[in-house]
Amino acid sequence: MNKLLLPLLVMVLFCQGCAQVKPWERGNLARPEMAFSSDALEQKIQDHIYHGKEASQAVTAGAGGGCGCN
Repeated sequence: MNKLLLPLLVMVLFCQGCAQVKPWERGNLARPEMAFSSDALEQKIQDHIYHGKEASQAVTAGAGGGCGCN
């Protein structure tokens, strides 16, 4: 019984995140209160500082390192 219950429970948990958003519902997801951060400019500044300190390259960034020698 436990061998069948565990995979079924895992499958139910994974299927909860699967949902198709209809085209007319996408406006609800694009509202400002649905964003991860309320200020886009502040988030860009924080990302720039983080990637500069970590000497890493963001997905949207170009070449350059943490030393500021772009």
